[in-house]
Amino acid sequence: MTATREFIVPPESAGDRLDLFLARQMPDWSRSQIQRLIRDGLVTVGAAAAKKPGEEIAAGSRISVRAEREGLRAVAEDLPLAVVYEDADLLVVNKPAGMVVHVGAGVKSGTLVNALLGRVKSLSGEGGELRPGIVHRLDKMTSGLVIVAKNDAAHHRLSEQFKSREVHKTYLALVHGRVAAERGEISKPVGRDPRRRTRMKTGGIAAREAVTKYRVLRRAGPFTLVEAMPQTGRTHQIRVHLASLGHPVVGDTTYGAPTRLRFEGREEPTLARTFLHAAMLEFSHPVTGAPLGFEAPLPAELGAFLARVERL
Repeated sequence: MTATREFIVPPESAGDRLDLFLARQMPDWSRSQIQRLIRDGLVTVGAAAAKKPGEEIAAGSRISVRAEREGLRAVAEDLPLAVVYEDADLLVVNKPAGMVVHVGAGVKSGTLVNALLGRVKSLSGEGGELRPGIVHRLDKMTSGLVIVAKNDAAHHRLSEQFKSREVHKTYLALVHGRVAAERGEISKPVGRDPRRRTRMKTGGIAAREAVTKYRVLRRAGPFTLVEAMPQTGRTHQIRVHLASLGHPVVGDTTYGAPTRLRFEGREEPTLARTFLHAAMLEFSHPVTGAPLGFEAPLPAELGAFLARVERL
C-alpha cells in the first residue's frame, strides 16, 4: 500500500531538520524509517527530491512523502470505550492508561482508534487512514480526556482551536519531592533527545517553545500533587517540564523517577503507569461555538495510590 502525504512547513518550523519535521508529522513512523525514505528518493521538497535527512527546511515549503506500508491499517475492534460526550460532530472519551491512541509502528491493534472504529460509523479523515478522528493525543501511560472528530469540518475547526491555544487542558500529576512554590510557570523549549530518540528534553534537537503552568494542590509525604496546565502541545511536555524542576512524575522512569519506592520501611516497585491524568478539558463546539467543559475523575489505581501516600 503506497500513499502520498503532503505537508506545508509552518513558520515556526523554519530551519528544522527535514527528518525531525517529518517525524513530528508522521508519529507512526520511526525517525530511521523516515531517513530511509529520504535516502531512497521518496521525499521531495518543492519539485526536487530531498538530498539528505539533515537538510534544513524553509517556511512555506511543500514536502511530499511517498510512503509504503504493507498491511498496516486500522480496523474495527470490539473494545471497551468510555464515552463522556457524543453528538453528530465529535466525541469526548476517557482513555485508560496502557491504551495507545492510534495504530503505528509496532502497534496494530488494541488502540483507541480500533475501539472508535468498532463503535462510530463515521470519523474524520484529516488525520489519515491510521488516525481517523484523532485531533490530539495522550501518551500511552497517561489516562484521561481525548477529543475525537466525526467529520473533516469539525476536525479542522478543533485543530485551529488547538493551534490558537483556545483549548484549555488541566492534568493531575503526582510528582516526587515537595514542590516549593505554590504555583509557577515553566517556559523551556522542548526538542528531541539526541541520545535517545524516544525521549524529549529541554533544549533538545529542533526545540520548540513550550510553556506549562502549574499549581500545587497538596503535599503528601515526600510527594506533591499538582495541577498542570500546558499552554503549548509538545510531545511529553508536562513530563519533561516537571522533571526539569527536579520533580519527575511518579512512575515516569523514562524521565528520572525511581523504579522503587519505600513504604513503611519496605521497598517495592513504583506504579506500573505514570501518575498523570488529563482531568479537565474546555473548548468551543466546532459547529455551534457553544462552550463545552468536561471532567474525568481520577482513575481508581491513582486514587488508591494517592490515599496511601497521604498516610505517610
